[in-house]
Amino acid sequence: MTKIPYYMNSGDRGIVRRPEQMGNNLGFGQEASENKSRKGSRSGLQILENSKSSGPKTINYGATDPVLNDRQLYPTFSRIVPDDQDRYAAIVKCLLHFGWNWVGVITPSNDSGDMELLELSKLMSQHGICIEYIIKLSINTRINRRKLQEMKQFTARIIVICGLGSIYFAYFIYENQAINEDVTVILSDAWTNVKYFNGIYFPPINCSLIFILPPKKIPNINNFILNVNPFERPDDPILEDIWLLCHHCLSQNIFKNKLYQLMYNVSGHNCSRKSYIPEKFYGVAQSKPHYTYMSVYALAHALNRMNLHKNKDKSFELKQTRLSMRNLHYTDPTGEEMTFNERGDLPSKWSVANCVIYKTNTSYKLVIKPVTTFEESEDDQVSNIKAGEITWRNGMDVSFHEQITKSRCNDRCPPGYRKAFNGGFHVCCYDCVPCSEGEISNTTDSEICHRCPDEEWPDERRVRCVPKIYDFLSYEKDLVVQISAVTSLSFSAITLFILGNFIYYWDTPIVKANNRAVSFILLVSILLSFLCVFLFLGRPVDITCRLRQTSFGIFFSTALSSVLAKTVTVFIAFKATKPGSSWRKWVTLKVSKHVVIVFSSLQALICGIWLTVSSPYQEYDHHSYKGMIIIQCNEGSVLWLYSMLGYMGILASVNFILAFMVRTLPDSFNEAKYITFSMLVFCSVWIAMIPAYLSTKGKYMVAVEIFAILTSCAGVLGCIFFPKLYILLIKPEFNSRKTILGKNST
Repeated sequence: MTKIPYYMNSGDRGIVRRPEQMGNNLGFGQEASENKSRKGSRSGLQILENSKSSGPKTINYGATDPVLNDRQLYPTFSRIVPDDQDRYAAIVKCLLHFGWNWVGVITPSNDSGDMELLELSKLMSQHGICIEYIIKLSINTRINRRKLQEMKQFTARIIVICGLGSIYFAYFIYENQAINEDVTVILSDAWTNVKYFNGIYFPPINCSLIFILPPKKIPNINNFILNVNPFERPDDPILEDIWLLCHHCLSQNIFKNKLYQLMYNVSGHNCSRKSYIPEKFYGVAQSKPHYTYMSVYALAHALNRMNLHKNKDKSFELKQTRLSMRNLHYTDPTGEEMTFNERGDLPSKWSVANCVIYKTNTSYKLVIKPVTTFEESEDDQVSNIKAGEITWRNGMDVSFHEQITKSRCNDRCPPGYRKAFNGGFHVCCYDCVPCSEGEISNTTDSEICHRCPDEEWPDERRVRCVPKIYDFLSYEKDLVVQISAVTSLSFSAITLFILGNFIYYWDTPIVKANNRAVSFILLVSILLSFLCVFLFLGRPVDITCRLRQTSFGIFFSTALSSVLAKTVTVFIAFKATKPGSSWRKWVTLKVSKHVVIVFSSLQALICGIWLTVSSPYQEYDHHSYKGMIIIQCNEGSVLWLYSMLGYMGILASVNFILAFMVRTLPDSFNEAKYITFSMLVFCSVWIAMIPAYLSTKGKYMVAVEIFAILTSCAGVLGCIFFPKLYILLIKPEFNSRKTILGKNST
């Protein structure tokens, strides 16, 4: 037994036998077979030329060996039937159709088996079909028995039988029970003679598939044969012998009658005209008589086409017969179009039939049922073959329709997976691995997975690409957006409420204390900072991307500049209280105004340069999250973003340091304590925000920044203005110059 790799003979060339070898193929064990003429060139009509010709002209109706296609060896050969090469291709098409890529081969150790094995293995390897094992049966019975016993350990459930059929093979397989269970056998047309075997040898090939020539009948052949008898043709010795053997009819030859009686111990009798030739002598249900009939018709049409001429020796000059066969076209009596190719051959087809054996009480009945015909094409697909029309094998019994034999090294890889070769001996044995992230496979046994476009993502089974979901801080879907919007509006309303009270109590001492104009600017800046949150919500577009960071930076820097102006005012006032201090000349409203204008203008300059040099814009992030396209703002230049945030951090730090230095001044005139707390809140929030901001992506990164904006603005608003609002609304008695001066004196 030989085990071959999948690539065996992938580049070998077929064996070309000598002409004298054709037609000399033996069965298993060198057993002579009635199919001897099948491979040779004798199954045809031979037309002899004159002595100067190179050989007989042949129109063949039975020889299928591909070597006869060699026009150098056989320049005058034509045939009606397809060659074995077409049958090999049909076998491969059948294997591919049913998904069988894991087969075993049994072949005799002779020229016919070796030739067929060579061609089949080469064609199978080209189409990804692996041969698990090869068993070559020889004349050594002991070795053959050992090989067949070892065959049971293999897993292939399709066995291809090469070579010619013989009673020896059927007997040996039956005795060793080598083919059983759910094995399906594929046979060649040479096995049609199995019906002549002993019925007990049928079970091993039950439910097999056999490749045959399409069965055809000659028109009106039955009526013609019924009229053929010795009475109509008294000078035909063959008919006389047939009637003597089959019907025991006495012939006109007395000596022949006596010889028949001595040999068979049967006395003859006179027969009537009602007897006829038994079917076993002509086989009208088979294809060979029809192809013989076609050969005669083809020759007749070729001769008629070339306008037969006679030479001086009264012999046929048929050197143009070959040319006349080319492109020959006619309609035969069955109505079928006959078109010959350039080689002078008739393109024909192979049919696959289901060979089913039915057991009766006393015998076995063989039924060969054609299933489909394989067209002559390069396409590997078979569209007209249906598994439900085939009787499949189930143990030593039969089952119908959907229980198709399975013969694969491993199961197919379903869609969503790809084949991963595991380094084994055969390419038919592989592992199935899921497609990688972002890839799909929508076919069975896919070699590779295909990556989805950037706008799409695999579904859960990874068999098709579906559009990605666009993700952003949506008003309809995200609760954080709704909470942020409500919070922003609430703080904006509170800011407006405080601003209204400050306007209403514009001339009161508590409002006048520490520069009421700066307080007004601070409240407006905080209000605008709260409203900037809405630029971060919803679907980003280019305009909102440009405005949201820069507007918040400018508005909140103005607020910080206003707080710095208040802190500087307190600081100057603290320094000016000392006798002879030079700080007294700075105690004026112009200092506060200039501080607000200068420091807020610096932030506006930074943002202006940022928008000019590298403006933010909308972008789509396809890769951060699976199955999502994040619509976000690309900040353009990270350097300018951090410059803007860093500048606010510097203002807050300066505010915190100055406020901390003057926090001990009297409460009535001093906001330093509240400014210190507000800057402490601001710095704490933004320092905590930085790692959270950098560790998140997409809309959650925006949500972190919104939280920082709301928290820091609320901290400044609450720490600076809530104490004054408390005096204005709850303790109005403290909102008097006398009270303030009294506290100041204490």
